[in-house]
Amino acid sequence: MQLPGEVRMVEVGPRDGLQNEAQIVPAATKIALIERLAEAGLPTVEAGSFVSPKWIPQMADTAEVLAGLRRKPGVSYPVLVPNMKGFEAARAARVEEIAIFGAASEKFSQRNINCSIAESLERFAPVAAAARQHGMRLRGYISCVVDCPYEGPIAPEAVAAVAERLLAMGCYEISLGDTIGTGTPARIQAMIASVAGAVPRERLAVHFHDTYGQALVNILASLELGIATIDSSVAGLGGCPYAKGASGNVASEDVLYLLSGLGIRTGVDMARLAAAGRFISGVLGREPVSKVARALAAKAA
Repeated sequence: MQLPGEVRMVEVGPRDGLQNEAQIVPAATKIALIERLAEAGLPTVEAGSFVSPKWIPQMADTAEVLAGLRRKPGVSYPVLVPNMKGFEAARAARVEEIAIFGAASEKFSQRNINCSIAESLERFAPVAAAARQHGMRLRGYISCVVDCPYEGPIAPEAVAAVAERLLAMGCYEISLGDTIGTGTPARIQAMIASVAGAVPRERLAVHFHDTYGQALVNILASLELGIATIDSSVAGLGGCPYAKGASGNVASEDVLYLLSGLGIRTGVDMARLAAAGRFISGVLGREPVSKVARALAAKAA
C-alpha cells in the first residue's frame, strides 16, 4: 500500500510521558511545555488526566494546568478520563476531547484496574454516553496489543474485539499501544490487519514504546498499511514501568525525522519541537532520549 502523504502526530509527553516521572513537575512547567509543543505545530497535545492522585500523583494538578493554559486555535488538548468522576472534572475544565484506556489482555486489566476487559468496557459506557451528550470528542486507547507483561503474546483477534467495542461506544479514533515495546514489524502488521477488519484504518492510530529499539520500524510497518496517526512523546519522555530501566515512548523528534525523510507532511517544526524537548529535559536534569535531538544538539555545538 502507498504511504500516506500526511500524518497526524499526537503528542503524549505531557501526560503519558510525565506520569512515569518520579519527580513532580510544577503546573507552570507543564503549561510551558504544552504551549511550546502547540507552537511547534503539533495538532494534538495530551494535557493530563483526571485520575486518582493516589495512583498517579504527577497528574494531580491537571485542572490547574488546563486553567492556566493558553489554548491555541486548531489544537486539541485531550485528557484521560477513567470514570464519571473524571468526566465531570474534565467537563468543569472545559475539555473538548477525552480519552478512555482499555486493554487487550485480561491479566493486565485485572492487575491494573481490578476488573475484566468486559467489566472495564462497561465502566466506560456511561463516560462515552456523557461525552456524546455534551459534544466531546472521544478517543480510545488499547494497551498490550502485542504482548502482555503478565500473560505473554496477545492474539490479534483479541485486540480487534476490544477495538470494535470502543468504536461502537463512539470513539472517533482508537490508538493501538505496544505497551512493553516488544513488537516487531511482522507482528505489528498482523495485528493491524486483524483490527482493520473491525475498525476502518483511517480511525486507527499507533502508540509504540521503544524498549527493544523497534518503534521506528514498527511505525514504518504501520504506515505501509495505511495508518496515518502516530502517538509519540517529546524527548522520549516516559519509561516503561513493566521493563525496569527500559526506554518508553518513542521520541517525537525521531518520529518527525523519519516522516520528513519519507516526504510525509506533518506541519510540525523540528527546531521548535527539539527546543521543547531540551526545555523539559533540562527541568528533569537529563539529556533527551531522542537520538535526533542529541544529534541536532551536537551539530549546533
